[in-house]
Amino acid sequence: MSTRNALTTSPPYPVEQTIRQIGANLRTARLRRNLSIEHVAEIIGAGSRAIRAAEQGRVSTGVGVYIALLWAYDLLDPALELADPGKDETGLSYLAEKERQRARNRTILDNDF
Repeated sequence: MSTRNALTTSPPYPVEQTIRQIGANLRTARLRRNLSIEHVAEIIGAGSRAIRAAEQGRVSTGVGVYIALLWAYDLLDPALELADPGKDETGLSYLAEKERQRARNRTILDNDF
């Protein structure tokens, strides 16, 4: 039984287009390596249906399939840059706003209850 939700039935357009492009890129990588869908499925331990779904850019395909395909094609290193906290300019600017501007005096705690 598959789970239906708004993301899988009608994803935001940029999300859908990005996943489709990733799928197309994975298909190109497979074909350039002259690998069959069945062989790649065997390598990553998935079914050929999952490989086809990933190459079609289906939103419902698990992220594990996409990451495993990147691994199989030796393309995993660039994927590590996805959501890299060091490159999150918006998140870093929020963090900078919350940083204390000065230190406060520490109070010494004792064990006298």
